[in-house]
Amino acid sequence: MWGKFARRVPKIATVDECMPLPDGDVIDLHHSSVGEAGTRLLLLHGLEGSARSHYVGGMMHQASSRGWGATLMLFRGCGSSPNTARRFYHSGETTDLAHVFATLTDRWPNEKWFLAGVSLGGNVLLKWLGELGTDADQRIRGAAVISVPFDLEAGARKISRGFARIYDRSFLRSLRAKAANKLERYPDLLDRDRLERARTVIEFDDAVTAPVHGFLDAVDYYRKSSSISYLPKVRVPTLMLSAFDDPFLPREVISRVRQVADSNPALRFETSDRGGHVGFVGNRRFFQPFYYAEWRAFEFFDEMERVPEAGYD
Repeated sequence: MWGKFARRVPKIATVDECMPLPDGDVIDLHHSSVGEAGTRLLLLHGLEGSARSHYVGGMMHQASSRGWGATLMLFRGCGSSPNTARRFYHSGETTDLAHVFATLTDRWPNEKWFLAGVSLGGNVLLKWLGELGTDADQRIRGAAVISVPFDLEAGARKISRGFARIYDRSFLRSLRAKAANKLERYPDLLDRDRLERARTVIEFDDAVTAPVHGFLDAVDYYRKSSSISYLPKVRVPTLMLSAFDDPFLPREVISRVRQVADSNPALRFETSDRGGHVGFVGNRRFFQPFYYAEWRAFEFFDEMERVPEAGYD
């Protein structure tokens, strides 16, 4: 709550780009330090996030303080450009990330790259790295993800109960509005009655996300998109930060992730008792909060930058 409502976010100057996608849609990018920086960060935001999300300024500031370039990739419809295709973004959709990364590495072929993802963006990033496996671009020196749900069905069910429903309702309002706007352009895309009856994110995914993107139902979508199934194949050195009090993350999922991470030397899974969902707010001095997750992610990146480049086995 502090990060969203009280944080003073560092202001980083950016150059905005509207990048065409292969299907005729577009995606918005925000670049800082667009010149030859030597090292670049590619950042993915969380569900219904934007350039205004509190952690975005923090991550971009960390990159800027090192003299790195940085790019925030906004998922379809999360920037100023309209999402005009018959599809949305979702937790398991990796083709846009692949296209953006290929385009940027063609533009800056000599850069070293670090990748970061927050919440949904972290799930997308882990899934993509797992899909790549040993074929991951060796210019990617490391990745870091913060507050990933890992098991989408378990996370969706957890936020539909108790105090966490505040998140469920907030996401649902935004998602339903976007789906309703999409129906104005494509009246045959989905069942309007089911959309209007959706009262949880699970019901929304069952009525909208799954049928629009070719899944049988919400359970099928969650099963095929959850990053936990792709973790064993990740070969890029990756830091994963989670908190036991994350309202999106049941403790049994943390245990399962720990088992996978312990058997994959590319994964470094770190947990804390407190931190909430994309929180991790510490306090070194009174009224001087310390944003641990961003600091730890870049401490890991600094470590990986010093490691000699090697192939992914």
